[in-house]
Amino acid sequence: MIRASAPGRCGIIGNPTDMYGGSVLSCTIPQRAYVTVAPADTLTLETSNGYTDVKETRLPRQRSDFRLQGDRFDIPRAVLSHLRLYDLRVRIAYSSDVPFQAGLSSSTALLVAMLFALQRYRGLTYHRHHFAELARFIELNRLGIVCGYQDAYMVTFGGLNYMEFRDKEFYRRVDEETYATIEPLPSSNPLPFIVAHTGLERGSGTVHKPIRERWLDGESAVVEGYRRIGRLAREGKRAFLDSDWPRLGRLMNENHAIQRDLGGSGPANERLIAAALAAGALGAKLAGAGSGGTIIALHPQPESLAPALLAAGATFILYPQPVPGVQEEPIDA
Repeated sequence: MIRASAPGRCGIIGNPTDMYGGSVLSCTIPQRAYVTVAPADTLTLETSNGYTDVKETRLPRQRSDFRLQGDRFDIPRAVLSHLRLYDLRVRIAYSSDVPFQAGLSSSTALLVAMLFALQRYRGLTYHRHHFAELARFIELNRLGIVCGYQDAYMVTFGGLNYMEFRDKEFYRRVDEETYATIEPLPSSNPLPFIVAHTGLERGSGTVHKPIRERWLDGESAVVEGYRRIGRLAREGKRAFLDSDWPRLGRLMNENHAIQRDLGGSGPANERLIAAALAAGALGAKLAGAGSGGTIIALHPQPESLAPALLAAGATFILYPQPVPGVQEEPIDA
């Protein structure tokens, strides 16, 4: 039996240029997805949402059972199909504490934990760069989610990282991809960030795809905007390491203004961002996908922003924290 877990993440600055050869500063959140793989007489998929004891089960028998159906079993279908493990005799049980479709990498966390558990169960080990690339390939090509590389790398490596995605603006096969550059950064505890969710669920692919198509068409506002955001991340790295919070806040605000003007935000995001800034935040922006999802705000005492964010409609509050990436968990006796 193997049990694995992987964390969610929030983008501090630079997102979404991980799709465009750019740079991103990102941190994990404490919430994690959990997957257990155990021997069984037949392949069984079992899930719960992490908040209740209500479970759902599927018993895939035919190849057609592995086709995507738009439900909570699509991630194991995608992973098992890619690995061609149609006849594997195991029980795969999974749950997640990462808020679903909130722009915090909930799908990636579950996919990475599942892929890791299955590979360990089969006695296979990949280095983390290859593992992150494999996870992102499955998410894009099996689940059909238009995504960059930040999620897969952050969920795999964990911690607080500055990441460079040079030469990764065009998707390739796993064996043709260049690896991202991952630089772990030292951090204070607690970090000066707060994350707030709008309460709206929206998959990142539905937000990224239209802007991605405009970038591929060479629209100058998109191309130049994302080139600028990549530079903001590089400047943001220095501001973060120097603890220059006013400068980092200004850079975050510019990052958000560019993404907002390209159509990557929405009214619910803007309401929370305005509330954070009015309450004294030095900077605020999207933490992941826009048009709903989650925002991240910067303040030396981040908890002081919580009342204003909740009053503006935030449905939950989280605090970024560097935690380990995907890992094997002990099995309860």
